[in-house]
Amino acid sequence: MSDVRPPSVTTWFKENQTLMIFLIAQALAIATAGAGIIAYYVRMETRVSTMETRGAAYTVARMDDMRQRISILEEQVSKNEESIKRVVDVMTRELGKR
Repeated sequence: MSDVRPPSVTTWFKENQTLMIFLIAQALAIATAGAGIIAYYVRMETRVSTMETRGAAYTVARMDDMRQRISILEEQVSKNEESIKRVVDVMTRELGKR
């Protein structure tokens, strides 16, 4: 009968050292990628939060500016309409005289 002993754990690690190094390196790479993704999402959430906080006041101010511009344009349109009506009245009077 031969002496068959189960291989010890240290012997198995020595025989499969390359495999273990590869698996450890792969686990480190996956962990690093996961940490990078988490950091990216944290930065994005911070940017969104900042934009929501600062952007609200900016948007309100911008809308007020647009309202002012629109009211100025409406006044100019009204003046132009009056001028056009006067020109049309003068031209129709001139046509009636001929």
